[in-house]
Amino acid sequence: MSEPALLAHDLVRTLGARRVLDGVSLTASPGHRIGLIGENGVGKSTLLRLLAGADTPDAGTVERPRDLGFLHQEMPYAAEQTLSDVLDDALREARQDLAELERLGDLLARTAEDRPGHAELLDSYGQRLESAQAREVWDADRRAAMVLAGLGLDGVPRSRPLRSLSGGQRGRLALVALLVRRPTALLLDEPTNHLDDSAAVFLEDQLRTLPGAVVLASHDRAFLDAVCTDLIDLDPAVDGPVRYGGAYSSYLAQQRAERERWERRYAEEQQELEALRTSARVTAHRVAPDRGPRDSEKMGYGLRAGRVQSQIARRVRNATRRLDELERRQVGEPPRPLRFRPVALGTPPPDPQDASDASDADDALVSLRDVRVPGRLELARLDVSSTDRLLVTGANGSGKSTLLSVLAGRLPAEGEVCRRAGVTVGLLAQDTEFPHPERTARDTYTRALGFERADAVPLRSLGLLRESDLGKPVGQLSVGQRRRLALALLVASPPGLLLLDEPTNHLSPRLCDELEDALGTGPGAIVVASHDRWLRRRWQGRALRLGTVAR
Repeated sequence: MSEPALLAHDLVRTLGARRVLDGVSLTASPGHRIGLIGENGVGKSTLLRLLAGADTPDAGTVERPRDLGFLHQEMPYAAEQTLSDVLDDALREARQDLAELERLGDLLARTAEDRPGHAELLDSYGQRLESAQAREVWDADRRAAMVLAGLGLDGVPRSRPLRSLSGGQRGRLALVALLVRRPTALLLDEPTNHLDDSAAVFLEDQLRTLPGAVVLASHDRAFLDAVCTDLIDLDPAVDGPVRYGGAYSSYLAQQRAERERWERRYAEEQQELEALRTSARVTAHRVAPDRGPRDSEKMGYGLRAGRVQSQIARRVRNATRRLDELERRQVGEPPRPLRFRPVALGTPPPDPQDASDASDADDALVSLRDVRVPGRLELARLDVSSTDRLLVTGANGSGKSTLLSVLAGRLPAEGEVCRRAGVTVGLLAQDTEFPHPERTARDTYTRALGFERADAVPLRSLGLLRESDLGKPVGQLSVGQRRRLALALLVASPPGLLLLDEPTNHLSPRLCDELEDALGTGPGAIVVASHDRWLRRRWQGRALRLGTVAR
């Protein structure tokens, strides 16, 4: 029994004064796993809610297959319910299938083939059997135990009430319930949040085995690459959202090709525009017929002058007409990707060939010896050179953020911390606040950098905030937008030692890719603490893995 596709047609949704979705259509057939990507606020979560029926579109329709599962931000269970209650609910349909199969089987055994109703009983049994096989109901209890272990919840007592679980544990338990159920279509919003590497890989394996359609929104590029058969980019485009076949690696290749075509078309159009403007502005003056006639041509001068004037006027009119048409339909300038720039205007970045070995303490911007922050960090030795690229990894609670705070001088530590005199240090922390929340993003940026630097690197040119957000008070910006503003300040005028704590949080996949490229081109030393698997796999510099500190 084949399942129908999940279909959305011309969905429109307006929230407040902003139209979040404008005529979005989508087809998710069984076996397809579609990733929704794009900037924060383009409507990924809104689209999932419309597909799930948790929200109603202002226009458009949705056709859903039976038994659709949706990963809610909040679990639909009472706080006093237990982990066992959640599992029982997830297994309820499988147990109902088994009970109904047993009932129908008993009825068939007692009903002769020539008796009325036998054919209907046999058909009902076959449909229920096909449904049970699709759900793998005979394996449901074993699957429940396996999924609990795979998502790191096997050590949690099943009698434990939900109110005692952390937010991350509740999120993983919601995933457990869906994977145990195996719905015919599945909708997931940022499913790898709160998952460590092994749990994320386990989830990838589980989703690839589902026979139904999956639609998911995620910033996790490694997850998108491992799971998706298609990607839909919801960022604004001329013809609406664009669907790309293949996983994230394929999407990147297609995006690069599109970017090259865009840049080439823009350059060609700008050349043509300049030529047309020159033709319209200069030609008439350069070939003007008002020069005086030579003695030899006085007889025919008036006739020829009129003919030349007419030809010139026609060329000017044609050039002006083409110019107006091209200016109306010309493509916009491709947004500039992120690039780290040297601190002093006009100062070139250091030559990588001149970089000394990162382990040479004589070249160190910061040196740590036997550093300890009780219960949070223990580190015997670390030297960060002036051109270092260091990736800090480790499990949650291993001290990644603590180490960056020690390197920045914001957190005192036991042991020896030596910092080169005069070195400038910048830290992008996970929690970003600004001292004057009433100032706009643009004003905050200009005051922090100074007018000269802010004019040389305009905030809008970095592509980290929408034009409409530049005039908002920073106190009204979201957490992600404030982090982007803080990142913009570091991108525009990077310090000698740049410390980035989970820099890809709250960034779209495209911006994450551009940020990674920028990390390789910037001046000074860069230390990154990250759980981002895609970034870690592609990292070209040194890596330091921290272990869990005994508490």
